[in-house]
Amino acid sequence: MSEQDKTREEQIREIAKKTVRYRMAGTDDVVVRNITYNTGHEDLAMDIYYPSQPAGAARLPVALIPFGYADPEGHIRTFGPVTSWARLTAASGIATAIYGTRAPAENIHAALAHLRTNAVGLNLDAQRIGLFASSGNVPVALSALMRDAGIRCAALLCGYTLDLDGSTAVADMARQVLFADACSGRSVADLPDGVPMLVVRAGRDQFPGLNAALDKVIAGVLARNLPLTVVNYATGGHGFEFEEDTEMSREVIRQVLAFLRFHLKAMG
Repeated sequence: MSEQDKTREEQIREIAKKTVRYRMAGTDDVVVRNITYNTGHEDLAMDIYYPSQPAGAARLPVALIPFGYADPEGHIRTFGPVTSWARLTAASGIATAIYGTRAPAENIHAALAHLRTNAVGLNLDAQRIGLFASSGNVPVALSALMRDAGIRCAALLCGYTLDLDGSTAVADMARQVLFADACSGRSVADLPDGVPMLVVRAGRDQFPGLNAALDKVIAGVLARNLPLTVVNYATGGHGFEFEEDTEMSREVIRQVLAFLRFHLKAMG
């Protein structure tokens, strides 16, 4: 293994240890169900996080966490940044699905189809599916919004989005860190009408070009008068929810969970 590969492996191990620095009642009682879904070519892992609930309870809304990085073995779904968010959303009354993927922009649709087709057996409400994505996973979430009319809402945190007005910032970073630039060639005009979106912007985001691209998308969405909630955490950096233990950071996290609960009509 080269020194560059070793450094990357060490970085991945450090990222995997991080967790959201916010706790709420019920996170320790979350139940995780390990299943598989079929992409059309292979079976890949999927985990669904459920709130603790009595047997026979009503079907639950579900948040799918899209992945923008090819990871067919599903290692990312075991990482602290993902599992800690999944526990928080589940404790908020929303089942949360995370999954392995080989072709991120396409496999998300197979994952959505699996949740809908098997909703009864999984105790899920197929009509109440939302997305929760952050960072380099956001282009896959936006692409799914453009192609799937059944998604009810999307919460997007500190994410790369679309290259507009000749910019190549998103494409450049996608090539550098290997996330799927799933919205390449698309524009704000491709986003659906009537689907509520929450965008969290970290004012001190340290990733090149992220906020410049995001600000153009926000302006375009507002120009179309689409349902959009923007939370500008002016002093926050990228990944603030894992790095900062402040009341403002916790308040932003609470706003994300409240958005998902409201638009997916979760109880509790």
